[in-house]
Amino acid sequence: MKIKSVYFLFFLFLLIGFSCFGQTRKQLEEQRKKYQAEIVQLNKLLFNEQKKEQNAMDDLKDIKQKIEVRNKLIATIQQESLLLSIEITEKQRELNRLNKKLNDLKADYADMIYKSYRSKSQQSRLMFILSSQNFYQAYKRLEYMKQYTSFRKKQGEEIIVQSTEVKKLFDALSIQKQEKETLLASEEAEKKEMELDKIKQENYLAIIKKKESQYKRDIQKRINDEKLIVAKIDKLIKEEIERANRKIVKKDVKTTKDEFFLTPEAKALANEFISNKGRLPWPVKEGIVVRKFGDQPHPTFPGITISSPGLHIVTSNGSYANAIFNGEVMNVLVGTGGVKNVLIRHGNFITSYNNLENLLVKKGDKVVTGQRIGQIFTDRLSNKTTLIFVVFKNTTRLNPSEWILPR
Repeated sequence: MKIKSVYFLFFLFLLIGFSCFGQTRKQLEEQRKKYQAEIVQLNKLLFNEQKKEQNAMDDLKDIKQKIEVRNKLIATIQQESLLLSIEITEKQRELNRLNKKLNDLKADYADMIYKSYRSKSQQSRLMFILSSQNFYQAYKRLEYMKQYTSFRKKQGEEIIVQSTEVKKLFDALSIQKQEKETLLASEEAEKKEMELDKIKQENYLAIIKKKESQYKRDIQKRINDEKLIVAKIDKLIKEEIERANRKIVKKDVKTTKDEFFLTPEAKALANEFISNKGRLPWPVKEGIVVRKFGDQPHPTFPGITISSPGLHIVTSNGSYANAIFNGEVMNVLVGTGGVKNVLIRHGNFITSYNNLENLLVKKGDKVVTGQRIGQIFTDRLSNKTTLIFVVFKNTTRLNPSEWILPR
């Protein structure tokens, strides 16, 4: 039986695999709760029922993102369940060991009581002492009787302690078994939801397949429009750098369009910005990243590459964009449809908050960390509220995910 238990535990460890190597069950539990919360957010922000127009391409992208998160959730539940199985197996073995020890103690105690009963009369005890050959032997017999009585008491106390320990372990084991049942039920529920999501995914793919060429043209137009916007922002930043440099250098010194000349105050601000890398707050109170930074393959059409200058973050309707650090509003750009892009300078760093309306700041304003900049525009057809958040060092775009707090 011991060999079988060892093999069972060994195979369980193999099943867990390298993905959860080094992770505790507490860490997996926290990870599971994170994914569950993310799915709740996805349902709230991406799958609302107030859309005025269905867009199969956007819907497909959204459902793929949810499937990806749900896959991670199911994998985490499975890993947590396997670790729990190992803990249950170990506890069951410990419980069996304690029960055996308790039964042995009870058997020894019962035998002791029986023997004591056979010679329990006060007269027999007294005769046992009086029949001693000398005083020393009588003393030793008296001490033996005291020790025997004390040993009986200790045995009884040990049985009580051991019984309490057995009950405590049994209760803990029962709780863990219930936890495992709950996890298994949760896993089954997530798998059913996954199947429904995959059916929706297939339906969207079928719709897109019928109008594939049209969708590809729309995607290419959107990519070209985004490139024009990016080029416009690049040009504006270079102009702002050149303008700012002229104010702090002599007229006969040639200025650059690619790098800020920093005053001591601006340099200190930039250094503070750098020191907070990875710990800066999000530009929205709540939100989900629906497009990451950099070049990436299109999620539906192979061969098409989309480029993202920053993070596309979907948040709840009516949300505001917040400054992630102290700085000064460098400029405000007005785009198609009147949506605005606010650029905030932090020394030689710039943060860009695009797709805003109802601004609360203007060019030249000083802002502080967490200050509201403006309300994020909500698309009337998709009913999605999306902020495009970009980070620059001079004219170079940086990955915003490396600067803000991980979620």
